[in-house]
Amino acid sequence: MAQQRRVQLSTQRPTSTVCVLGTELSLDVCGSAPKDAVAFHVQGTPGVKLYVVHETQSVKLPSSVCRWPLAAGAEVLLAMDALSKDVGDEKVRISYFREAGGVPVGRAMLYLTCVDVSLDTDASRSGAVSRTLLDKATWTWGPDGHGAILLVNCDRDDPKAETPDNRDTAVRSYAGTGTSHTRNPTFLCFSPRIFLSYTPFSTPDLKDMSQMVLRTRGPHTIFAGHRLLLHVDFGDADKVGVFYGGNSVALEEYKHVLGGSKLTYAVKPSRHQEESIFYVEGLAFPDVGFSGLVAFHVTLLESPEKGLLETPIFTDTVVFRVAPWIMTPNTAAPLEVFVCSVDNNEDFVASVGALAEKAKCPLTICPLLENRQDRWIQDEVEFGYVQAPHKTFPVVFDSPRDRGLKDFPVKSILGPDFGYVARQAPEGTSSLDSFGNLEVSPAVTVRGKEYPLGRILIGSSFPRLGGRRMAKAVKDFLVAQQVQAPVELFSDWLHVGHVDEFLSFVPAPDRKGFRLLLASPSACYQLLKEKQEEGFGEAAMFEGLEKVPKPTINEILANEGLWKFNNYVQSCINWNRDILKRALGLAEPDILNIPQLFRGDVATGAEAFFPDMVNMLVLGRHLGIPKPFGPLVGGQCCLEQRVRALLEPLGLTCTFIDDYFSYHVLSGEVHCGTNVRRKPFAFKWWHVVP
Repeated sequence: MAQQRRVQLSTQRPTSTVCVLGTELSLDVCGSAPKDAVAFHVQGTPGVKLYVVHETQSVKLPSSVCRWPLAAGAEVLLAMDALSKDVGDEKVRISYFREAGGVPVGRAMLYLTCVDVSLDTDASRSGAVSRTLLDKATWTWGPDGHGAILLVNCDRDDPKAETPDNRDTAVRSYAGTGTSHTRNPTFLCFSPRIFLSYTPFSTPDLKDMSQMVLRTRGPHTIFAGHRLLLHVDFGDADKVGVFYGGNSVALEEYKHVLGGSKLTYAVKPSRHQEESIFYVEGLAFPDVGFSGLVAFHVTLLESPEKGLLETPIFTDTVVFRVAPWIMTPNTAAPLEVFVCSVDNNEDFVASVGALAEKAKCPLTICPLLENRQDRWIQDEVEFGYVQAPHKTFPVVFDSPRDRGLKDFPVKSILGPDFGYVARQAPEGTSSLDSFGNLEVSPAVTVRGKEYPLGRILIGSSFPRLGGRRMAKAVKDFLVAQQVQAPVELFSDWLHVGHVDEFLSFVPAPDRKGFRLLLASPSACYQLLKEKQEEGFGEAAMFEGLEKVPKPTINEILANEGLWKFNNYVQSCINWNRDILKRALGLAEPDILNIPQLFRGDVATGAEAFFPDMVNMLVLGRHLGIPKPFGPLVGGQCCLEQRVRALLEPLGLTCTFIDDYFSYHVLSGEVHCGTNVRRKPFAFKWWHVVP
């Protein structure tokens, strides 16, 4: 239905008004009728389409009816489909008559000027702004949905800036300036050949923003006598920033015109240019109290007489949705591996580098100066991305843990086309706020419901009351993104409490395209019993490790306290197994049991008895698995053999990395000590139906 506006007429003086292309004017024929009039006749010039609404029926003019009774509810509607060349070049005349009278007792004249005012975005999600018949004032999900998309401009295009671009009101770079940006030179970037990589590249800030185009056509003098206001709702103003450079291409001409305390901007259309291009940036991600939807309006105002307030005569509205932050699963292709260099972990770093080389994936080593002896890079950050039809870039999510690596994301990752987001925990943090406790599944379908971007997995304290939980601000943020509906698992039974201590995902060529790996004490006991029955009961753990007790298979199986504790651990993992099967739509063949034992007690929580093999680094088909130092059977580690037998038939290559003294004894493993930036999903998030 076309936007409609009521117009008052007068028989005392002519009325002039503007008709915006695509809208209707409703003429108040009864309100302007002389006292004795009982009928009216209406006629207009050829550029005006006229309709008479009488007794709920709409009749297009001209018609066989010459005069229409002035009954209650009588109405004249008009529309115009061609722009005016001059002000007031189209007219409508309404003549009023007494009963059976032949001479009009009054006439109302209306002079019309047709103009075009349109606020447009990339509502069709094609990557370019275009005019559309879609409802610009709504936003819908799904492959057939519509509505524009806005990126949070959370990268840092100016290397001299101290904060992300969404925290200032300046355009930090511009296409054609040739500004060179590099990653912080304290980072050493290795690809299959070891070399320093400081490749400069230019990233225009405006390209991080979405265009919003105001089109104005018609006689220029009309726009000189009327005001055009671009405005944003008060509740949305702190979520967006709008920049405008007029007709200039000079960087310094781009000014912040809307957002924050600026709720309106008066646009002055150019005599020589029909389009005004505005650049819109998101300032905040969806979160509690902010759905992600933001509306902009352009309103045409007229002032009937000097001294009177302007009145709105037309408004056009567009709606953007701020793009969510999206995680990537282990099964996504790796683009860059991160590891920290700390005291006495040179061999570990070399092993990770060798694995990255096999996977043809660049390796970035965070030096001691940057990490300040904090090796747990998985716990500090999570890599994800944001995406709009016109642009995609990675965004690092900084955890509230804030230890030695706390400055690493801002100082060394945030940069051109690499964004940053963080959430704090004012109530204080626990180990569950580290991002080893934050994973995401591959794409799944659950009872007909599709999750094409997977589901986020976080650890919590249920079903135990009073335990540790992820910070509310972090969990609320993850839920508000909408496209990777989080699942809460039970991880507080662990001493550290992270979901990556008992689960992982690896790619597979069949079924759902992946396997869920779960740590399994029962599978480990079954394996050890097999080896005992085969006569290898005296084979010992941890051969080759100095000053480490070396229990035999017989001793492990005879340790009743260890067995009871692992029964408890298995029950905790089984609880999560059932949740994961329901939440991810998995069947037993989708799950592989990785033999693993744990030690500890219920009060302090469980830790891995030997290096936790499920806590692995997944680089495509190349797996970096903590070396378990299991009992040697026939000169081979029986734990490694069993894991190879489970994973190699899937086309995966297992590399066992010694992390015993550098990570395992410090309550972490390979996954905890590494991180990976991965390729975004091919699926577009706006095609999701939450």
